[in-house]
Amino acid sequence: MELRIPVGPDELWTEHLAGDGVPIVLLHPGIGDSRVWDLVVPGLDGRRLVRYDVRGYGRSSAPTTEFSLLDDLVTVLDQLALDRVQLVGCSMGGSTALSLALTHPERVHSLVLLCPGLPGFPWPEEPELDAQFEALAAKRDVNGMVSLGLQIWAAAGDDPAARAQLEAAAPAWLHQDAFLKPDPPVYDRLTEVKAPTAVMVGDKDRPILAAVAGAIVARIPNAEFIWLPGADHLPSLRTPQQVTETILRY
Repeated sequence: MELRIPVGPDELWTEHLAGDGVPIVLLHPGIGDSRVWDLVVPGLDGRRLVRYDVRGYGRSSAPTTEFSLLDDLVTVLDQLALDRVQLVGCSMGGSTALSLALTHPERVHSLVLLCPGLPGFPWPEEPELDAQFEALAAKRDVNGMVSLGLQIWAAAGDDPAARAQLEAAAPAWLHQDAFLKPDPPVYDRLTEVKAPTAVMVGDKDRPILAAVAGAIVARIPNAEFIWLPGADHLPSLRTPQQVTETILRY
């Protein structure tokens, strides 16, 4: 069933599939939308499943007011009466999953994190890359941002599926500075995460993402590290079977 969930004056496109077991919530990366899970969803048939597009991404409305990813996730869970869920988050979605695990631990059954973001992690400065994106954004050159994004995040190949993901995300990047509020840093609080956790990262992703994954696994008690041969920053497109199997194990 497709829904449009109100978040203040805006709306989130949401898919809610009936099924058994702990509800699974799929959180997409900042370089795509919820269609990034299209190859994973069939393997979760029979499970209660939720996925949605963040404001400005894919089929959701563009933001018209300040918002946070964490607050919008809580709104979706509340609107669907989901008390306790498994969170599967890729990149940006992974950081949102960690935020919920720390602020509302009673609502998180388990975490499967794909090349996750990590608010508060000492990410190295990248002035040249930042300048390239800023120049393209100033010209509202969405095609240029897509091309640059593919160079950075899609090392496994500029195929139609990867390009479609960047095309669904790039328009949202134009709004983020004006409307998106950062969620609280979580890097220094990872030892407080109690939910069973798996962290997955591909060998074709940027090396810094392996460092982020290692930092998470080192700090969350009993977290599992999973290496994904052949995957870049879009593991649900590159290694969907391994991603699906890990979700079901957790």
